[in-house]
Amino acid sequence: MNAHTCSSAAQIVEEARQFAAREIRPLAGKIDANGELPRSLIAKLGERGYLAASWPEEYGGLGLDPVAYGLLTEQIGKACSNTRALLTVQTSLLGETMLRFGTEAQKRFWLPQMARAEKLGAFALSEPHVGSDAKSVQTTYRKEGARYILNGSKKWISFAAIADFFVVIAADSAGQITSFLVEREREGVRTIPMGGMLGNRGVHIAEIHFDEVEVPADNVLGNVGGGFTYVVSTALDHGRYSIAWAGAAIAAEALEAMVTYARSRSQFGEKLHHFQLVKGMIGDAVTKVHAARSLCLSAGEMRRDGAEDAIHQTTIAKYFTSKAAVEVTNDTVQIHGGNGCRSGYPAERLFREAKVLEIIEGTSQIQQQVIAQYGLRKYVVKKQGAVQAGREA
Repeated sequence: MNAHTCSSAAQIVEEARQFAAREIRPLAGKIDANGELPRSLIAKLGERGYLAASWPEEYGGLGLDPVAYGLLTEQIGKACSNTRALLTVQTSLLGETMLRFGTEAQKRFWLPQMARAEKLGAFALSEPHVGSDAKSVQTTYRKEGARYILNGSKKWISFAAIADFFVVIAADSAGQITSFLVEREREGVRTIPMGGMLGNRGVHIAEIHFDEVEVPADNVLGNVGGGFTYVVSTALDHGRYSIAWAGAAIAAEALEAMVTYARSRSQFGEKLHHFQLVKGMIGDAVTKVHAARSLCLSAGEMRRDGAEDAIHQTTIAKYFTSKAAVEVTNDTVQIHGGNGCRSGYPAERLFREAKVLEIIEGTSQIQQQVIAQYGLRKYVVKKQGAVQAGREA
């Protein structure tokens, strides 16, 4: 990225910060309470190119590199996690994956419309009985001539209730996993909105049911049989990077709420921030926010530079920031006291949104195991004698 582009990227991020403060943050509480991301706001995101921030300009994108895209995600995520979720799904899970594996015809048709918010998509992987064990999808497909027939159900799918199309992960009778682009209007497609969510109340989560749904061979995304190894793995990696920044964003927003409240609220004749235990929580929160942001920046730089360990760094960042967000928002609720338990303040909403991050795009427990395997390979210390014998040989 040259100096001129860097300047443009910084300007885009700053404009996103201002836009989020003006257009998104005032709606965050209402979006959560109503369980709906307004179409008018979605349209504004499309008009500004934010739904295609990391895509090449030829497809309607802003051409931001991973670092700049992460910083933009942070600004949107601080203002409203539900709105940020649209970027995670549209830009990262779907768009960046389609850029990698889509045919030229698929990219030319879908990406410009997605960039303008004319077409919204959903990534249909999770099922009623399949979550973390994504290789065990039970949605099926069979080939009949030049078409494929899909049957099965998906659950917990963000934006499925309003999506115009779905990237559906399905398996054949031999266990080959393939991904398909499935338009909502195809006969046999049915969605059922899901309510009562802890967080992500405004991301139009729904079940999707497929009953003998016919799709043409042109709707296969990637290669037949490469649905998990390539499409799913790539999509979840892009999604984890976005979620890593989401954790940093929620933690930062919670820190600001914590400090603002502690400086304005009085107990026993003193402002809250004068009490040692409150200072301790603020000190911990500052440290976690700085550490979370540093991990995200490091992951972004490695992704930008094509570093070998970029995927592992992204996983580490997602694992840390989601946990940090839960811990910081928990202390924010605590400092707010009773006010932290009601919707008149952002503390309780931030706490609920933070908890969701420990589950989506791979649970914290799954991430912990992946990181452990990486650590067991990378940080093993060979015995000196073995090292010396190797040199002599």
